[in-house]
Amino acid sequence: MECALLHFYSLPPFLNPLHGKKRAKAPARASRCPPPLTQQRHGQLLRATPRPRHGLPSPGFRCFAPSQAPSLCLGRRRARTAGTAAARAGPADRLLRGGPAAPAAAGQLRPVLDAAPLALLRVHLRQAPATVAYSPPPCLAAAGGRAAVISLAVLEWRATCRGVQYDRVFGVWLGGAELLRGCTAEPPIQSGAGVEWTVSKDVTKYASLLAARDPTTLAVYLGNIVDQQYIGVFHANVTLHLYFRHPPPPPPQPGLGPADVVAPISRSLPLNDGLWFEIKDDFDIASASITVPANTYRAVLEVYLSYHSEDEFWYGNAAGNGPFREVAVQIDGDLVGVVWPFPVVYTGGINPLLWRPITGIGSFNLPSYDIELTAFLGKLLDGEKHEVAFTVTNAMDTWFVDANLHLWLDPRGAATAAGIVSYDAPPLDTATATLPDGPNNGLYYTTAFRHVSASGWVHTPSYGKVTATWTQRLGYENTINFRDSFFQPEVNQTTDAYSAAHVADHAGVLYAQEAQQSFTLYKFVGVVNQTDVDSYTAATKVQLGFSDDRVAAGRSGFWARSLSNSQECARDVDVEDGEAVRESWAARQTYRYEASDACFFRNVTSRGNNVVSDHSDETCVKESPAAAGGIAERAAAAVAPRLRKE
Repeated sequence: MECALLHFYSLPPFLNPLHGKKRAKAPARASRCPPPLTQQRHGQLLRATPRPRHGLPSPGFRCFAPSQAPSLCLGRRRARTAGTAAARAGPADRLLRGGPAAPAAAGQLRPVLDAAPLALLRVHLRQAPATVAYSPPPCLAAAGGRAAVISLAVLEWRATCRGVQYDRVFGVWLGGAELLRGCTAEPPIQSGAGVEWTVSKDVTKYASLLAARDPTTLAVYLGNIVDQQYIGVFHANVTLHLYFRHPPPPPPQPGLGPADVVAPISRSLPLNDGLWFEIKDDFDIASASITVPANTYRAVLEVYLSYHSEDEFWYGNAAGNGPFREVAVQIDGDLVGVVWPFPVVYTGGINPLLWRPITGIGSFNLPSYDIELTAFLGKLLDGEKHEVAFTVTNAMDTWFVDANLHLWLDPRGAATAAGIVSYDAPPLDTATATLPDGPNNGLYYTTAFRHVSASGWVHTPSYGKVTATWTQRLGYENTINFRDSFFQPEVNQTTDAYSAAHVADHAGVLYAQEAQQSFTLYKFVGVVNQTDVDSYTAATKVQLGFSDDRVAAGRSGFWARSLSNSQECARDVDVEDGEAVRESWAARQTYRYEASDACFFRNVTSRGNNVVSDHSDETCVKESPAAAGGIAERAAAAVAPRLRKE
């Protein structure tokens, strides 16, 4: 396997206008194409690799200094396992070690982005994103230039911040399509030492964008205010790591593999903000027009979202708009799918100590959500413009939403035809109940249910006539408990979501995917162990996690995987005679991935700022029933009746 890099080394910076003129633009660092990585050279690099001072590499990743050719390399088996896991697992979360961040050395980390409190961002700071021109590096051209030769693409965000500052949201776009959205690490308030963090995201599904011959623009936005109180400045590097297949692989199965086209549904540059749409309330509608190529045979909408300001803790909102939120997607006024979001807690959320040194699930790499549109191609394949619109049910200020439209094209280039057979999208079913228990005590209970389904057909020159179905079924339950002894309401929330996309022709399944997800959140902030009015423990407890079970099918058979990721965090402040005398906090995260061909497990525990236990293994790759196809066999037996052509 060969390794190659492309560095966006020093993006044009921007500053709060209160702090003087913009600094001059810094040119992008030239691409560098290392020679083929031989087995001997790979071993030399592994032996020479220093342990990172901050952060824990994702499973299978090795980091190399610039002088050692590739700065990120994976072995063949690890590249496949880790890359696939990251692509299919949803949030790919990393562990943040605490401690001071050393100042950036000259020529290594240059100032790229200065940061702004989200609540003040729209009022005080409207700066353009940092941008740099992008075109495929010579290495990609030397490997054949096509998207199909990219076996793995990893986007790396590496940043530092020193001084007092809040957590911030940032986004990375290529040609208007969003590649990464995350929350910055929040520097410790207790000292000016600072913080350093790295995020690595599998972006292989954007291969067609990365290999597009027409020059385009990479944009990065991170809004921030720097003043006498909040002095932290963010220094960031964005790097793209490309890995190639030699020789190029055969064509993928129809509908599987990266899309042929990734079209942005976002705002266009130039802007004095991020490229996302801004939704401030329940009545806001964000929309954009799209035109679908005439030879499209599959379409998937990938939705990015984040919530801020008044709605950062939407799951705890009882009065007024309540705790339920739904991002609804419409095409020409018809509902085609919804997103009930995972409750990501940002690095400064609830209490910042809960997320040091283990950051919250999804906080550095916010999840995106897929909506299958193939069954709706009968609406789209007419060569006309169509309106894609986003709303957020019960929204409060502010939500940032945009999307990428992934399109698979008939390889013969001839036009396809499509039609809609059935469509069912009943109104959202929600209910709330309150149970008063005194002037300051009570219970607020909310439920919601949603169903969306559609079926249609697509006639393609290459695959003939296929039938497509899309189904979403979602359930939601939230309990908010108010008590005199609670500093904040107690929240217990569960979201369950099932989605399925099936496409079949006369011979059976062309491709099919099913997912069953469950998102859970529990939050408690209140008084425990109280002995008298001035002696007690102020306790904070958060339990956060998800499970995600998926099965996919194609001409060659079934693939299945199961992922669970959970966290338990707690902070206690002991108060005696009205004075805080002790403070402690701890966290534990358990990550388990089990697939038809691989497994991974990791369990990390921290106390205070220190990681006290970190255990991981891949023994299930050889020993567990999953490695022998156990999951695939169970999933196949359960799903096969629905996948067979009737």
